[in-house]
Amino acid sequence: MSVVPPQRVDEDTDFVTTPFERTLMFRLGLGILVAVPVFKTLTNLPPFMGILFGLGILWLVGDLIHRQEEDLRKQRLTLARALTRIDMSSIVFFIGILLAVAVLEHTHILSSIAQWLDKTVGRQDVIVVIIGLVSAVVDNVPLVAASMGMYSLAQYPADSFLWEFMAYCAGTGGSILIIGSAAGVAAMGLEKIDFIWYARRISGLALIGYFAGAVLYIVQYQLTH
Repeated sequence: MSVVPPQRVDEDTDFVTTPFERTLMFRLGLGILVAVPVFKTLTNLPPFMGILFGLGILWLVGDLIHRQEEDLRKQRLTLARALTRIDMSSIVFFIGILLAVAVLEHTHILSSIAQWLDKTVGRQDVIVVIIGLVSAVVDNVPLVAASMGMYSLAQYPADSFLWEFMAYCAGTGGSILIIGSAAGVAAMGLEKIDFIWYARRISGLALIGYFAGAVLYIVQYQLTH
């Protein structure tokens, strides 16, 4: 007589939501993210308050569409349970980086670096390209935050060449090495991507694409301005 080994049962197997519920929550979540800048513009409140307000709306809608469910099933489908699955280590990582950048800005180190780059390099487009290359090693989120501390919005408005080109270089340059972005680090863990394999197979192509896009953007900017 053979003995069947016990199988692991997923505790969430019996708590599958309907297509309507999944579509509603997905679209509502995207809409709330898109509405955060609108919330900031209309209320002049910090963006995180818009996120918290949207989170409250998601919580309310989730409770309303599951109000007829059994208590056990309702508990499995609440936003509070979803929040327990947040990767807190990543959140603490970004908070720590932003706090460090704020300290560098408060001590005027970032402004000193900006002045040194202006004197040493001179050309603004070359400086931004260098910052994009640095984002392949340093995560692009703190690098952009540091750049915001280096250059004043009073001198460089939000729609100036500096910030538009910075958005391209910092975002694209982070893909030259897989460690240059949080998404790349997450992919290394989820898909078991080796750093050496990525550097040999992908980094060269990403570097060529980075410089090609930078040159194309500069030419386009010169032609349209």
